[in-house]
Amino acid sequence: MPKGTIARLIADRGFGFIRAERGEDFFFHRSELQGVDYISLREGQQVEFEIGKGRDGRPQAVKVRFIDTQAPEQPPSSIS
Repeated sequence: MPKGTIARLIADRGFGFIRAERGEDFFFHRSELQGVDYISLREGQQVEFEIGKGRDGRPQAVKVRFIDTQAPEQPPSSIS
């Protein structure tokens, strides 16, 4: 599954572009977000997605979701 970064958001229109790890840019529409609230998206966030065909036949990002980039919480170290 390709991974990328939200490169540009056009918030008032409900779409944006994802820059894939290999450098290609893919259009996405907010209807393709899974488990992601469009309002919470920010440029620079890491996502993973699938590549589908848009209305015009060109590739676009579908099934877009956040990548969990937070490190698991670790208990505080105890220094005696």
